[in-house]
Amino acid sequence: MKEILEVLENDGRASCEKIATMLGMGVDEVKNSIEKLEKDGAIIKYKTIIDWEKVEEEKVFAFIDVKVTPERDKGFDAIASRIAQYPEVHSLYLMSGAYDFAVVVEGKSMKDIAYFVAERLAIIENVTSTTTHFILKKYKVDGIILEKQEDTRIALMP
Repeated sequence: MKEILEVLENDGRASCEKIATMLGMGVDEVKNSIEKLEKDGAIIKYKTIIDWEKVEEEKVFAFIDVKVTPERDKGFDAIASRIAQYPEVHSLYLMSGAYDFAVVVEGKSMKDIAYFVAERLAIIENVTSTTTHFILKKYKVDGIILEKQEDTRIALMP
């Protein structure tokens, strides 16, 4: 099943027939394995990576470091659950290091994200500090290089 997951992680649109051919398996075996993986929650969702700049859709992303005081008997989970409920929150991770959470936030503008941080995230009980880092340009997302860069180094003559 690991091999099926690796194929799907690389190409979520791969058909059962294509996967079966690639892995030397029967089509029914692949279909049954995928159904089981979906039922068991190993496959959560099929995803498409979109370079929004290519379709001229204005989206701004920021990484926000969040420091919190964990809740008694609940630790970080209750605070994470509250943060995750906001539609602006794209991703949320518990981290080691100087900050407790790394929050990826999506907005239509830097102002929208600044408003979200100041008016919604920073005022959550037990949040003690935030640091916002705006993404200026994406080069690689989920293992996919978005734009091939030409080698622009100048050749040196001896």
